Amino acid sequence: MRAAADGVPRLRASGIVKSFGDVDVLRGVDFEVRPGEVHALLGGNGAGKSTLMKVLEGVHQPDGGTIELDGEPVSFASPHAARAHGVSMIFQEFSLVPTLSVSQNLSLGAEPRTGGGFLDDRAAEREARERLARLETDLDPGALVRRLPTAYWQLIEIAKALTDHTRVLIMDEPTASLASSEVERLFDLIRRLRDRDISIIYISHRLEEISQVADRVSILRDGTMVATENVADVSIDRIIEHMTGEELEQTDGTPERRAATPAQDGEPLLAVEGLACRSVVNDVSFSVRPGEVVGIVGLMGSGRSEVARALFGIDRITAGTVRLEGKALTLDSPRDAIDAGIVLVPEDRRLQGLVLMHTVEDNLLLPLYGDLTERGLIDSGKGRSIYQRFAERLKIKTASPRTPARQLSGGNQQKIVIAKWLASEPKLLILDEPSAGVDIPTRNEIGAIIRSLTAEGRAVILISSDLTEVLDLADRLVVLREGRVARELPRAEVQSEPELHRLVQVA
Repeated sequence: MRAAADGVPRLRASGIVKSFGDVDVLRGVDFEVRPGEVHALLGGNGAGKSTLMKVLEGVHQPDGGTIELDGEPVSFASPHAARAHGVSMIFQEFSLVPTLSVSQNLSLGAEPRTGGGFLDDRAAEREARERLARLETDLDPGALVRRLPTAYWQLIEIAKALTDHTRVLIMDEPTASLASSEVERLFDLIRRLRDRDISIIYISHRLEEISQVADRVSILRDGTMVATENVADVSIDRIIEHMTGEELEQTDGTPERRAATPAQDGEPLLAVEGLACRSVVNDVSFSVRPGEVVGIVGLMGSGRSEVARALFGIDRITAGTVRLEGKALTLDSPRDAIDAGIVLVPEDRRLQGLVLMHTVEDNLLLPLYGDLTERGLIDSGKGRSIYQRFAERLKIKTASPRTPARQLSGGNQQKIVIAKWLASEPKLLILDEPSAGVDIPTRNEIGAIIRSLTAEGRAVILISSDLTEVLDLADRLVVLREGRVARELPRAEVQSEPELHRLVQVA
């Protein structure tokens, strides 16, 4: 990393205070980013990272403190006002409309028009080419977004955020949805933006990324800024100590690698034969035994999530059979899967796993309300007892069971999704990208949950683009390529992430 410039900070926040109801989220936070610097912001789930950035970008108004931009006091009443001053944010969740083209997404809400008031598609494509050219890409402005790989979605989000006068770009978990091969291309782009004197605030839970892309790092814990250091001067162990407030003994902060379960005789819990769907899935066969974790890996577009959707009754199965405990299943809907004992923690927890406006308790109990209802009345006492048991088991942090799910950190939202399915006592748990956008302690807790489930004889399908996570937890590996099983092998035959990465690439 190059040395960041001295002098007046590009953006400085001093004494920022923010509360939501009785919860103090930010407690007098000081933070700054220099011109042409990549400054990483780290912290556990609920530490206040996203809230601080939303204050800097005008989404939330601070209850106290000041903000300066290039030495001048500023106050942003809205994201539009922040962008007008050159401060833009790219959020963790994509905001693109998949059915629209690249140029239509880039001009959405500010579409150029002809003298007669009609949409001017040619002008929109011309402007899109100019914006994409700033990022040194030849992406076709007329391409439909839904037909593009995820890496290009991230590129389009960056193009949307950048203007001729952008001074600060905030990136919240930009690699959460990217495959390993796509991450380095994003890092190259970040370096080019930095070289153009754009300041970048980089939020991530993947600590190994920080040394590759950042100049300095700041760590939030419980709404307080506890450290700011040069990346070259700090180790991952030291960062984790700052994040947790506890000294590490003999750990690098990563989950303990789970000993692989020896192959078992007898009937598998789940047997999939010749599975095909209208999507990319075509002739997929594999099995999962009781107490086993099967990791499904593959490149973007290989059919990983589509297999999960089919087994959960979302995508229609056009060929093949699915057997659970030897019984053939008809999976026409998620209810069919749930009744059989198959549950899914989806890739996008916010859109597919939660009702964000509902409370934490309602979300956790949602699949159980049928069983909790008698003569048209819900047994609220029994429901509260179930909520408390699983909230404690998964260490869900919330001010109240009545807190809306949208107010929780990403890691706690993920825990709610997992908890609601654990409460239904499934036979098979499918986890699609379970650690995306969660911190190391939460990732470790998810690993512990998986171990407890397999110890009870339940089975787990783990789908993840984080190959380290797969190696840490899986017993067997199924490698998909273009909707088919390209390799199946015991985890013990793969010794390292680079080796598994090569298998995924050339399977």
